[in-house]
Amino acid sequence: MNSFEVRALLALAFLYASRMLGLFMVLPVFALYAEGYPGSSALLVGVGLGIYGLSQGLLQIPFGLLSDRIGRKPLIFAGMLLFLAGSILAATADSMVGLIIARALQGAGAVASVIMALLSDLTKEQNRTRAMASIGGSIGLSFGVAMVVGPIVANHWGLSGVFWLTSVLAAVGILVVAFAVPSPVARHGGHEVIPLPSMLGRVLRDAELRRLNVGIFALHFAQMATWVALPLMLEQTFDFSRDRHWLLYLGTMGGGFVLMVPFIWYGESKRKMKPVFIIAVALLAFAELLMASAGTRFNIMIGGLLVFFMAFNLLEASLPSLVSKLSPAGIKGTALGVYSTSQFLGTFCGGVVGGVVAQQYGNGAVFWASLVAALVWLGFAMTMQPPRYLRSVEVDLQNRGPLDAKGLMTQVAGVVDVVVIPGQNMAYVKVDDAHFEQEQMDALLAQSGSA
Repeated sequence: MNSFEVRALLALAFLYASRMLGLFMVLPVFALYAEGYPGSSALLVGVGLGIYGLSQGLLQIPFGLLSDRIGRKPLIFAGMLLFLAGSILAATADSMVGLIIARALQGAGAVASVIMALLSDLTKEQNRTRAMASIGGSIGLSFGVAMVVGPIVANHWGLSGVFWLTSVLAAVGILVVAFAVPSPVARHGGHEVIPLPSMLGRVLRDAELRRLNVGIFALHFAQMATWVALPLMLEQTFDFSRDRHWLLYLGTMGGGFVLMVPFIWYGESKRKMKPVFIIAVALLAFAELLMASAGTRFNIMIGGLLVFFMAFNLLEASLPSLVSKLSPAGIKGTALGVYSTSQFLGTFCGGVVGGVVAQQYGNGAVFWASLVAALVWLGFAMTMQPPRYLRSVEVDLQNRGPLDAKGLMTQVAGVVDVVVIPGQNMAYVKVDDAHFEQEQMDALLAQSGSA
């Protein structure tokens, strides 16, 4: 990468990670401290915890599409202002209803896909995959930091302190957008990161992508429902004081990460992602079973939490990679848009269902609800096809003359899928490197262009 690309990557990674840090810090503390707000109930705690997922899910695709019309940076700036306004409103909220409204406003700044599109605009094609992987790594780091920092801040300054810190991060993010993020000279087509309305039907009909969308919904359903119940049970059932929660999360999350690494290495290096993926879903179900059946046995609950973090981190790392591998050529952005929407709707439903179950049947029953979601997902995952190891190639069709580009390129050895973007003189081709003949494609296109 050149210095311009490094600057863009660092600024956007900071922007993405700081925003996610603010959202993640709430998870381990919201259920504990929201109880003190007037009008609070287990149901409203669940709604307040998950409501940002509803606004995120509804606005993720529209934000991405709008950024193609009015530009990436103005949309990111507007989204960060919404996030800042929601964070300040949450920090000053004096009722549970006010807190829920503020959380919904936080989620309305749905700029994740726009940030990735801007990164695509600012990096060369050969560096783009590495740059996006770096953003993914920054998200994982922010999750780990949030699990420790959130409880520490809340212990000293309450839930409002967490939101004030989130407000500071949002304000810094706005400054980063204004002064540190470069402006792109030209906008990339963005089909790898921005949804195409014309391609939504194809993505929704794809059975393999549907399985992954069910999966990310179930994963974030289980995560959000778990956080409705777990912090309260640690304090009330096991008499584990809230000022020590961060130590517990640090230990179990660190242990889960260490246990996850060999699975990721084996799945990618040995091309055994399907069995690794199914094992991870089974581990998620096992974790919820352990926590559901723990009763008053603290060691069983901690064992369940350790397995939960292991499974969650493994699945969070695997799912985007599988979406990328399985999405049709040239419309990864559409596949990821539907995937992200499924994720945030799972967050919302997990919070609401977790709140309903906790209010009606007690906190322990929430883990049983999460177990059901994990088992449903396991049934879907068992029928998935092993992912093929393919890559996307962009082909410029300008000055090629009148040709049937799709028909021509499908004749090339190793070409698996071809999508021609109407009116843009561009084709996206998925190829299997084990069989792909680049020279054959170049010769065919050159021959057609000179015809």
